[in-house]
Amino acid sequence: MRRLKMREWLLSAAAMLGVASSSYAQNTYVQQADAIFAGSEQTLVQQIGYECVDPCDISCDVGCDDCCFSCEDECSCYLVDWEWDLGDEIFCEDSGWDVGGWVQMGYHNRSTGLFNQHPGNFNLHQMWLFAEKVADGSCGLDWGGRVDFMYGVDAADTQAFGNNPGRWDFQNGWDHGIYGFALPQLYGEVAYGDVSVKAGHFYTLLGYEVVTAPDNFFYSHAFTMYNSEAFTHTGVLGTWAVSDDVTAYGGWTLGWDTGFDQFAGGNSFLGGASASVTDDVTVTYILTAGDLGWRGEGYSHSIVADVALTDELNYVFQSDYLAAENNGAPGQFDTIGINQYLFYWMSDCVGLGGRAEWWKANGTSYYSITGGVNYKPAANIVIRPELRYQWSPAHNDDPGIAAVPVDEGAIFGIDAIITF
Repeated sequence: MRRLKMREWLLSAAAMLGVASSSYAQNTYVQQADAIFAGSEQTLVQQIGYECVDPCDISCDVGCDDCCFSCEDECSCYLVDWEWDLGDEIFCEDSGWDVGGWVQMGYHNRSTGLFNQHPGNFNLHQMWLFAEKVADGSCGLDWGGRVDFMYGVDAADTQAFGNNPGRWDFQNGWDHGIYGFALPQLYGEVAYGDVSVKAGHFYTLLGYEVVTAPDNFFYSHAFTMYNSEAFTHTGVLGTWAVSDDVTAYGGWTLGWDTGFDQFAGGNSFLGGASASVTDDVTVTYILTAGDLGWRGEGYSHSIVADVALTDELNYVFQSDYLAAENNGAPGQFDTIGINQYLFYWMSDCVGLGGRAEWWKANGTSYYSITGGVNYKPAANIVIRPELRYQWSPAHNDDPGIAAVPVDEGAIFGIDAIITF
């Protein structure tokens, strides 16, 4: 930032006082400043009614790097100057309430055998709406909750498929061909101080990748996420902020992927902890144990280490382990996997990412390598092209892995997400 002359500094200070003060105070400061600098070519601050002028409009006649104010609009890398938030249109900023959603549409030329199972078509993956109130216990007892509702080809993998058929949103008439509806979350929450407790139907804590499209870098998903982790639970989950650096979780659930239903005696523990080891390293350990419902009796955990190498470069290491009875199928369902991610953000608009995965199920190894780009032409829009290559040298017809077919080879995919 360049050094300001005394006259310019006084002009800037007077302008900022004028912007921040009441109409009366604004006029007083402006008149005094204009009287002092009567030789200026224009008045210090121009007002239209009671609208204050954007400080950037009266800033230095230089580029943003040398601007004497923060000129985000002038420095923006977005192709389109558009940003809209549905929640801001409905609720006050400090109300604690929010409503929003997104639309995700995409194309892939071959099936990954995971979420992207409808190749050769331009699919509506997720049309999503949510409403929530944040439970903030910082000032005493508070309450909150959230509900999510979606439609798209991802519904079959978002519904409570760990339920008995016909319960909640699973096989209840909500599916229409490859499209369907789902209610992946509905819970209430109370908070007091550093402790909060939610009860109902909610997303899992396991893993790094998630079901909600805007929260992932890649269009496709890892084998580990799809096959070795729950997506949702029904139960009670407590969160305790032990310190600024440590958060502990603990609760009880009706197994994996249930929606207000218990399948095959599902009754399990969900918990773990997350710790900021340094300012740049965070490690999270989450486990489930007990009767996992449709997965049977078993144990699973995920370990995720998130490392900020620089301001622009981020590395993530994940390892999952699962040992379960496989819900009556022959033998156990034993899996272990290692995922590694590397992200580089060239700007707020362009990010590059890579993912390498090894996942082993019942002695058979699966591999995938993915490279992709995130491009944001506007703050509310992201376009995610990617190229993925997956293979399994020893893939066979083991009944324990019949649910994880691999279409070996290169797979191209691209999607776009619009949030609101």
